[in-house]
Amino acid sequence: MKFGVVVFPGSNCDDDTCHAFGTLLGQDIVKLWHKDHDLKSCDLLIIPGGFSYGDYLRSGAIARFSPIMNEVIVHANRGGYVLGICNGFQI
Repeated sequence: MKFGVVVFPGSNCDDDTCHAFGTLLGQDIVKLWHKDHDLKSCDLLIIPGGFSYGDYLRSGAIARFSPIMNEVIVHANRGGYVLGICNGFQI
């Protein structure tokens, strides 16, 4: 199974998430930048915690409109797996 970790400016838990799933659990991990439009054939998408865009407006409000989130929604609507952790769940 291939895991994609979404990275937003200001978020700070993407490296921890990659370490936990990649190094400790031995999963194939790919970082997905917030401006990406390609999910790189990931089976499970992880939106990690942290403070996307510094939480300047409100939790996840700006991140919600990032290009990658359109792809996450399409993935979820097709039955794909999505895991949101802390702020990532709010997005």
